[in-house]
Amino acid sequence: MSNRIRRLPFHRLPRCSTAVTVPVLALMLAACASDRPTPPRTTTSAPAARPVTTAEARICRRELAEQGADFVPLDDLLTGGGCSSTNAVTLFHLAGDNGRFEVTNAKRIACPLSQTVAAWARYGVDRAARQMLGSGIVRIETFGSYNCRNVAGSSRRSAHSNANALDVSGFVLADGRRITVKDDWDGGTEMERRFLRVVQASACKRFGTVLGPEYNAAHEDHFHVELGDGSFCR
Repeated sequence: MSNRIRRLPFHRLPRCSTAVTVPVLALMLAACASDRPTPPRTTTSAPAARPVTTAEARICRRELAEQGADFVPLDDLLTGGGCSSTNAVTLFHLAGDNGRFEVTNAKRIACPLSQTVAAWARYGVDRAARQMLGSGIVRIETFGSYNCRNVAGSSRRSAHSNANALDVSGFVLADGRRITVKDDWDGGTEMERRFLRVVQASACKRFGTVLGPEYNAAHEDHFHVELGDGSFCR
């Protein structure tokens, strides 16, 4: 994998990139717990993203850099209509035990969500890939984070409308294999199918909501992960 860093036109914002040693955690193999469907809501838009102080943003970005992430901070985006984004970054790379790997399409993602994604990617994905498939990951493929839209089939805003959700579609391994939710959840080898279920289960330990192929047809090709209280894992 090339280590060349891409540059965006954010001339006045420094890139953040720092290596860190993190205590070894056990691979999470617990099955994903079922949960009740989210109760219907009558509001047509989600609350605007909570205002974040400069100090809070600085702390989050410093901690994200300490996790080994490569990113560019973004200005806040306040568009109205229930769509807004504060304390967001463009995320390029995350750190594994043996080096960095690329993250695609994470052009605007909330910094706190990025921190949780970074921990999950290292301990729940990269380590699982090396232990179960014999090769670490070099790329996490996503459909993106920020998107000013409603939850499919409803009148309420999605967590994507505040950049607080990420849709993960697949993983590319160092040995060249590409494992996708769409093709390999049911159609992969036995170990590839187990790998996808393990990484979803480990996501359920970290995120407030995790949706995958067994939730509905809209999620047959990706894992939707978002922050929040409680635990909804399907």
